[in-house]
Amino acid sequence: MKIFDVHIHYPRNWENLDEDTAPMVDRLAEVATAAGITKGCLLIGGRFGPSYERGLEVASQYSDLFIPVAVIDPEETDGEGVQRLYDMGYRGLKLIGVARPYDEPDYMSAYAKAEELQMPTLFHMGVIGGGLDYSITHPRRDAAAAQAYQRWLAMLDRIPSRDVSASRMSPLHLDTIANRFPRLRIIGAHLGNQGNYEYAASVARWRHNVSFDMSGGETIERHALERKLIGTEIGIEKLVWGSDCGMDEIRTHIDRFEAMYDLLELTEDERERLWWRNAAEIYGLEPPTFAEE
Repeated sequence: MKIFDVHIHYPRNWENLDEDTAPMVDRLAEVATAAGITKGCLLIGGRFGPSYERGLEVASQYSDLFIPVAVIDPEETDGEGVQRLYDMGYRGLKLIGVARPYDEPDYMSAYAKAEELQMPTLFHMGVIGGGLDYSITHPRRDAAAAQAYQRWLAMLDRIPSRDVSASRMSPLHLDTIANRFPRLRIIGAHLGNQGNYEYAASVARWRHNVSFDMSGGETIERHALERKLIGTEIGIEKLVWGSDCGMDEIRTHIDRFEAMYDLLELTEDERERLWWRNAAEIYGLEPPTFAEE
């Protein structure tokens, strides 16, 4: 079984942002390969990431495994900036925490260039997660959660507050972008995220070039089953797999999805599409397939 992971964050030590990341990427490659990942999109750069140059230098040591994907701020990166990233070696884009809605007219030049260069673009959807998932834990009743909360407090003085809003990162914005750029390969993260599932399903239903990844953790996975988001509300061919978790959790994440696919009684072909082929077609590693008359 080949596994394509569309959502792997470049590893950082959030308590020491100056720490050399190369050893962490070495370990990520080892852990991901052992977990069964055969190809993964490594999301590089962004507000707290390494420079695009340094991140690409480190990731290039594992070119058989990682596809370099640049995290961009469309307030700063326009079409010319996307071209520069492509020329450096980046083959996809990721957006999150934007200052204005994803379908802001000023952002369109970046999307136009990504369409021209065939760079798949991953959009975070909905509320941005944090270190604690209060739907399953709380510092008052869990020691590990209490320690995570204290680490978050300690980092507040080192990391400035964020000007972000889930309202700027809705699946409905992908509808605008998909209509404007019908050949741009668009992936919305987290099945649209909580509160957005119906919007995500509607966009996936009618826009040829929009897919959604199934990352986001156990709460979203539970919703995927309860709300029949896999194969019913959102067609199998419109879904891709992403881990979006700590490297030591990747194998457990894969195991949970295997159990989900068993519960859904998916066929081998459907599983192969979710694990590999859908994403491989988006990134040009597999030719698209069509039914014959």
